Amino acid sequence: MKRTIKTLAIASTVGFVGIMGVAYFGVVNVGADDPHLAPVHAFLTMVRERSIAVRARDLEVPNLNDEALIRAGAGNYNSMCIGCHLAPGVAQTELSQSLYPAPPNLTKVGVDGNPANAFWIIKHGIKATGMPAWGKSMGDQYIWGMVAFLQQLPSLDAEQYRTLVASSSGHQHGGGETQMHNHEGQHGDNVSAGEDHHGGEAASQAGDDHHGAGQAAEDHHAGESASQQADHHAAEPAAQGGTGHHGGAEGEANHHEMEQAQDEAAPAPKTHTHADGKEHVHES
Repeated sequence: MKRTIKTLAIASTVGFVGIMGVAYFGVVNVGADDPHLAPVHAFLTMVRERSIAVRARDLEVPNLNDEALIRAGAGNYNSMCIGCHLAPGVAQTELSQSLYPAPPNLTKVGVDGNPANAFWIIKHGIKATGMPAWGKSMGDQYIWGMVAFLQQLPSLDAEQYRTLVASSSGHQHGGGETQMHNHEGQHGDNVSAGEDHHGGEAASQAGDDHHGAGQAAEDHHAGESASQQADHHAAEPAAQGGTGHHGGAEGEANHHEMEQAQDEAAPAPKTHTHADGKEHVHES
């Protein structure tokens, strides 16, 4: 018995050292474009599914057929999820093609028969998969709205999907929302939602306004330049002696001020009066 325990201990130590050596020397390729070996993939899948099932089993599922809940979920899904999980009429995106493990196409699987699991995944995310923990910024009622929508998603065509999204309040979940990037209509022949069409018009109009404002700014600066140039030429004659009289009222005033300053700076002439009453001036 002791010999068996000793053998197992040695084998465990050798195995641990071997695993650490493989990790330290970079033998394992962590690149997302290099899939796991089949046994590794199967093991990780089992770990993920069991972890989620154990933690979601006590969740109380609300009424997922509530229309208001479904509409709210449609707006949030369209804003936050289609880049990875796609939508009816939307082909693969850069993210959906590049992530590993590949995100499931929810237009086909929906909640996969287990809304409690779907809620837990949306709220808590999954490590090392690219799936965020939306519960950090989204209340439970909004997450259940997404679950309710996902339950309907596989039955929707592109037109029904767009109609449902248009009837929603868009990206809203009680605070902390950020401007999300919509991937619709950006990949090949994808069908874009009505919101993107109007968004494109707004962007175009904003661009036109920007160029219009730029042109107005150029005209304004051009006017300033012309005015400054005119003032410069008007000031030149005033600084050129006799031609200053032709530089306008301001130039003439400056000319007289200069003459007065010169008169004040000149020494006063010396005078005396003769006995016959005549005044005689001596030059200095």
